[in-house]
Amino acid sequence: MAHHLKRLSWLAPLPLLAGCKPVVLSPSGDVAARQADLLVQSTLLMLIIIVPVMALTVFFAWRYRATNKQASYDPDWDHSTKLELVIWAIPLLIIVSLGALTWVGTHLLDPYRPLDRIDAETPVANQQPLQVQVVALDWKWLFIYPEQGVASVNQLAVPVDRPVEFTLTSTSVMNAFYIPAMAGMIYAMPGMQTTLHGVFNHPGEYQGLASHYSGAGFSGMRFKAHALDAAGFDGWVAQARASGETLDRARYLDLEKPSENVPPMAFAPVDPQLFSRVVNMCVEEGRMCMAEMMALDAQGGMGLPGIANVALADADAPGTARPVLGLPPFQVSGICSVEELNQMLASTAPTDSAPRDLAPLRGRGLDAPRGILDLNLLPNRLTQSVPPGGADQNL
Repeated sequence: MAHHLKRLSWLAPLPLLAGCKPVVLSPSGDVAARQADLLVQSTLLMLIIIVPVMALTVFFAWRYRATNKQASYDPDWDHSTKLELVIWAIPLLIIVSLGALTWVGTHLLDPYRPLDRIDAETPVANQQPLQVQVVALDWKWLFIYPEQGVASVNQLAVPVDRPVEFTLTSTSVMNAFYIPAMAGMIYAMPGMQTTLHGVFNHPGEYQGLASHYSGAGFSGMRFKAHALDAAGFDGWVAQARASGETLDRARYLDLEKPSENVPPMAFAPVDPQLFSRVVNMCVEEGRMCMAEMMALDAQGGMGLPGIANVALADADAPGTARPVLGLPPFQVSGICSVEELNQMLASTAPTDSAPRDLAPLRGRGLDAPRGILDLNLLPNRLTQSVPPGGADQNL
């Protein structure tokens, strides 16, 4: 008896699993519930192949064991049309079924696709989603509510049975935003904006986390997601507004510094342009936003001076800063018009200088470059290296 108990001792830890909650298979939101259905259906389809194969493996090993003299022995057997039909036809049908199921489910549960229903019985109708802007910091989550003018760190609150549209970005490294009970995982990346739609159908407190390793404080990058009724959400917003701490650009830059296991905190009011500046990487004063830089590139670009973007204090206006492009000695502190540039170059260009040949700049099949500069007027001396100290050109 003791020998049998010893052999079954490995089963002792199994009762501890009773305390685990399978959140993915018992979600509290319609999107996560449909994802769970897709997971279960796909698993059942695959088990149609997996279970018979595992059973037949055991059966063949037992049936054709060396000690079984009753088993038939046919060393010259090499083909069976019936077996080939079973072996290939059934898996092929299952693959087709899985493909169709995955195709429909992937498009139906696209994180960018607005929700078409609150739950299986309730369509969205004309209900507007709650806008929540999410920023993945090192190592904490920032949630901005642009409609309510509040923000929170490591704490999310949303109303029950109201669609939520998350707009996500990151400050330094790629991360992954995941609330298993609500919706699927979506990546947050610096300089980019992603979108996730979800809904909670049951009130409660749920776990949210970063599901992508992002550095030393990754293990503490978790937050509580509160699904509240309408009155409870209004009360949460009022409490956040009473925090009295403003989230402006300066406070955000302080919050952006790496920190671990940050307790929940709230802010109000919030700079309405903050999230847009985070996406465009221009929260710092005097830094050019990526959207502006791309607009300049679309007009022809700024050439070599546009390889970097740094801020420089303006000596004429203490306490302020101005955009500065480039690294020394190729810095640009301002952009003048084409007419002003042509006048400046014409007054300094040698009278005997011939128009420059633009052929080397074109490449195969490309037109002559067009931008804010008139390259025909550029003197040859501008192509020479600029000595240190002459970096602050007004180009």
